[in-house]
Amino acid sequence: MPQTVLLAEDDRAIRHALERALTLEGYQVTAVADGVEALAQAHRTPPDVLVLDVMMPGIDGLQVCRVLRAEGDRTPILMLTALVETADRIAGLDAGADDYVVKPFDVEEVFARLRALLRRTGNGALDEGPAAAPREARATTGQIAVAGLRMDVQARRVWRGQRELELTRTEFELLELLVRNAGIVLDHSTIYDRIWGYDFGPGSKNLAVYVGYLRRKLDEPGTPSLIHTVRGVGYVLRED
Repeated sequence: MPQTVLLAEDDRAIRHALERALTLEGYQVTAVADGVEALAQAHRTPPDVLVLDVMMPGIDGLQVCRVLRAEGDRTPILMLTALVETADRIAGLDAGADDYVVKPFDVEEVFARLRALLRRTGNGALDEGPAAAPREARATTGQIAVAGLRMDVQARRVWRGQRELELTRTEFELLELLVRNAGIVLDHSTIYDRIWGYDFGPGSKNLAVYVGYLRRKLDEPGTPSLIHTVRGVGYVLRED
């Protein structure tokens, strides 16, 4: 069966063009013009993935995202935005979005990001990285423990010590990849491929934004940092 997309975009020309392109790509598309309709449709017939314009009259895309996440809906969300400042993109990620595309966009980029989101949803837990992880980071029962972290992959829960962390889907998957490869430096391209299924190039700030989120949630005063930057290469999880 075709995968279903709920598209919310108030610009009629963009909505119709994207609806047609997605349909030709093999998706079953429901297109609406505002956030109110998007929420109603998402509640009525939950889609496999949502594509939300940020700026819409009434309830905008960020509010739709916040409402769905507050309800416990973890359907992957791709945001469409004409806002190019880092703070604006961070606002979308903070609202619970999984990824974003900046207008004007190439429709092939939208396809690539949707494939990545759906692949992550369909595959469940991530595979291990390109190199074998240390013994203590291996998981055969869905439980991973390393560097004071404990992850329950099946329940998608994680603790540092006794403190449970509240992570978004992408944050959890990024942390899982780093934990499974604890002590191994993962380059940017490998992380992008594993988490997003697409290398956005050297100008993208996606990865840096998510690493920043994880650091703020993981680290507390008096505790050692776990995620370290290897300048010009990538990131590694280790307890110094």
